[in-house]
Amino acid sequence: MQDMKLDGNAAAGDLEQIFAFEVTTAIGTCANCGAVGAMGGTSVYAQAPGIVVRCPACESVLIRLAHDGASRYWLEMTGVRSLELRV
Repeated sequence: MQDMKLDGNAAAGDLEQIFAFEVTTAIGTCANCGAVGAMGGTSVYAQAPGIVVRCPACESVLIRLAHDGASRYWLEMTGVRSLELRV
């Protein structure tokens, strides 16, 4: 599984379609272990039909994102306790 791991920047393009800010610089808190860090520093697995973003500290799933290639996205973020945005 290690050879499939990318950094959090790999999810930036898809997340940019949903959020109106630069997601990679947002500070996230893992709901599982409480680790805090920039979303660009997460572990991303993008070789499936969707994207899975994992905590770099405990490997817990932070975000799941899938899209149909046209007009619909499915986003699940129960692994993110909070997301701090700087404007």
